[in-house]
Amino acid sequence: MSGDDKDDSNPADGSDGDGKAVKDRWWVDFDDKEKPTFVQLGPPVGQKFYRAAGGFEQEAARVRLTDSNQKLLVEANPAEGEWGYVQLAERSFSKKEAEQIREAVELPAYARGALIDSGRTVRLLVTGTPMGERLLELTLTKEPSFDCWIHGELIREALYKDRKRALRGFRQFIEQYLSPEGIAEWESARARV
Repeated sequence: MSGDDKDDSNPADGSDGDGKAVKDRWWVDFDDKEKPTFVQLGPPVGQKFYRAAGGFEQEAARVRLTDSNQKLLVEANPAEGEWGYVQLAERSFSKKEAEQIREAVELPAYARGALIDSGRTVRLLVTGTPMGERLLELTLTKEPSFDCWIHGELIREALYKDRKRALRGFRQFIEQYLSPEGIAEWESARARV
């Protein structure tokens, strides 16, 4: 499915999303007049920081992002129905807040998740089995963002005004994209296209 064919049938991001799109994301290259000289990406597992050359292609950025997420899931090694944890910075996110997030997004038996602690922010990576084939990512920043990847292809995204709405929408997306019923519905819709 191309970026223009995103599935908009779920209300999980309807009124909660603010309508921003892929063009507002850091990994998309639109040849704007002012390009940064480098792009700072999150650290790969086991390393502190690295920089990638500026002006890289969107596809290369997508591959780096999905590879990084896969490595983080492997490092967290969550069992089905449970959360794993990876700390990327010396300073850690509030343990109380992290526990509240885990409780707000109780994982069903068919899902496994990783809480990625970057110090001031947290990312939630949730997948099914096989691990990483379907990947849901929620980044909890001032304006939380959601991405859904199926077989390495970005098929859905949403931005939220606050954490509460993002967590509510994320729970709905877990069911929509990872439950046996959701997967069957997705595969059926893909077969008709």
